[in-house]
Amino acid sequence: MAENPYSSLPDHRFWRKAVTSLPPFALDPIIRTPFKISPDDKVATGGSCFAQEIAMRLQASGFHYYLAEQPPAGMSASEALHRNYSMYSCRYGNLYTTAQFLQLIERVYGRFKPQLDYWNRPEDGRFVDPFRPRIEPDGYATLEEMRADRERHFAAVRHMLETMDVFVFTFGHTETWRHKPDGAILQLAPGVAGGEWDPNVFEFYNMTVSEVVRDFLAAIDRIREVNPSVRIVLSVSPVGIIATYEDRHVIESNSAVKAILRAAADEVVRARPNIVYFPSYDLATVSPNVSMFYREDTRRINPYGVDRAMQIFFDHFTDRQKEKEAVKAVKIDIAAEAEDNARVVCDEEAIESA
Repeated sequence: MAENPYSSLPDHRFWRKAVTSLPPFALDPIIRTPFKISPDDKVATGGSCFAQEIAMRLQASGFHYYLAEQPPAGMSASEALHRNYSMYSCRYGNLYTTAQFLQLIERVYGRFKPQLDYWNRPEDGRFVDPFRPRIEPDGYATLEEMRADRERHFAAVRHMLETMDVFVFTFGHTETWRHKPDGAILQLAPGVAGGEWDPNVFEFYNMTVSEVVRDFLAAIDRIREVNPSVRIVLSVSPVGIIATYEDRHVIESNSAVKAILRAAADEVVRARPNIVYFPSYDLATVSPNVSMFYREDTRRINPYGVDRAMQIFFDHFTDRQKEKEAVKAVKIDIAAEAEDNARVVCDEEAIESA
């Protein structure tokens, strides 16, 4: 047989050898990683709700999951959980788009101050932060209280960005809403968890591949101005979108969103050093795994799927023996933690109940 460019390639380059011929539990798409994560590294997280699954497993496995925004002294553990102090490393809630993430960084360093300051909840008039409207479940009694909490939050985000060793970020969405006067990006559409919908003031915005790439690279460049050595683990959420504002079927929009984010992730990894892609999306959506990874709602990942993805994460990004020793030292029921899906907070689910 004549030689061709594919003749000497390793097995993992061929679908028949790397997918068809293997049982689903043996599928592992990671070939190499440019760095490892040690138990001493401060690992921060952000992005869409699937990043919370990663955060939970990092905490349960004895790694230094970086909680840069701590609850006030004297607050009980249950109250802190209720008020979202452990959802992510800081209380920013879900950062669905790269535009939202970039603007958060610009805001905490005083480079951007949105004109939009506050919303009121229609049911009781209490104040909410328009950029994280569900972070305080009961809202704020006064505008001063909300602003003071925002400033504390900004200080915590700055500290996190400047001192974290590893940042795990999950791309979640391309569809978003913005304030027309200055382009401020919202976490949720106005009227869903506060504020009022006014098409003269707010507009729908759906990001392209180039826009996702542009904003995430700008965010990373800003972070590396204050933390040059930070390592980035990037993933795409395998969780399906809950709704679309585009005039088409949600299936079509979901495919478009995921394709855009996956293509953007590929470009980002090629564009900067010390950024690695973690293929949780690819693992969950490859045909042999779909029926085993998704819950009955066909949108969210089940505990088995999370377990398998995180097993691969720990296999490649950590010294596995040290990680096993860390797990032995942690007194936590990891299986029960995996089943506790109620603690994964997806802000966009408020769309269905609004």
